[in-house]
Amino acid sequence: MLTKKQNLLETINGGNPDRFVNQYEAFVCTDAIYGMIMGDPISAQGAFPMPGGEPAKNAWGITFAWPAGTPGPFPVHDAEHKVLKDITKWRETVKAPKTDFPPEAWEPFLPAVQAIDRNEVFATAFVAPGVFEQCHHLMGMEDCLMGFYEEPEEMHALIDYITEYELRYAAELVKYYKPNCIFHHDDWGSSLNSFMAPDMFEEFIVPAYKKIYGFYKENGVELIVHHSDSYAANLVPLMIEMGIDIWQGCISSNNVPELIKKYGGQISFMGDIDNSLIDNEAWTQESVGAEVRNAVKRCGKHYYIPCITQGGPGSVYPGVYEAITKEINQINKEMI
Repeated sequence: MLTKKQNLLETINGGNPDRFVNQYEAFVCTDAIYGMIMGDPISAQGAFPMPGGEPAKNAWGITFAWPAGTPGPFPVHDAEHKVLKDITKWRETVKAPKTDFPPEAWEPFLPAVQAIDRNEVFATAFVAPGVFEQCHHLMGMEDCLMGFYEEPEEMHALIDYITEYELRYAAELVKYYKPNCIFHHDDWGSSLNSFMAPDMFEEFIVPAYKKIYGFYKENGVELIVHHSDSYAANLVPLMIEMGIDIWQGCISSNNVPELIKKYGGQISFMGDIDNSLIDNEAWTQESVGAEVRNAVKRCGKHYYIPCITQGGPGSVYPGVYEAITKEINQINKEMI
């Protein structure tokens, strides 16, 4: 029987997997929120809201709220809390968090990282938010999207600043953890379309990620997994150009079977089990199982990993994620 890591590699390389990869089983990180976050002194700066708790301000000065019953936190963008109100003044307003911590600051995190069996699973560093999300977290979605049209030079400069921060962060992760997988968040669309047309996305976002993902690949990272639980089928050629190995979060509106047919071998797809269809108070093992079986039937075993589309192991309604895992295990038993 293949290890979880070997089975994933066989799946994404078009080889001979002996079962379906079961959601996030091949990735290991070591903190509590998603069950797959690798904590570190850089991401530990600032505060982080808990589900249903009070809003909290992170190290960028962005205030986040996490209402009960929602998948994750989102920034507060009223007049009082918006960090960047004028893109032309970002240099006076936006200050990246510190990244130059001494070795002793990393020491409390190392035992959990060193305990990972890298033959069995990928040691996976979780990085969020991404470049686009950081922009709209600072200034709000509407101001951000308008900035690409009205102040493109300033948006390029802000993105360069965020990219340089990500590269400094990446250098520290590589130095202390030596991860062999990066799980990186950056949502690029709604359920119906991407937030930007491919040409605009290629101009503003692609160069940043070619630097970031290129740095990781040049420094020992084998696998880049990018989360965007959205429509982004029109951006897949650009994902390949960036160096993404697995797009996690691909919701069913992307026509995942068609993407697999067209791009399998260049990139793999992890998702097609939509939160919107199953993650609700009326869920049952039968209703979840039906969606799982539909997904694996239409997508097949190569270049595809059946998974909930949210960006980490878990679900809004307790038990849904585990129900998916149970169904995939049953399917694998039937295959064997």
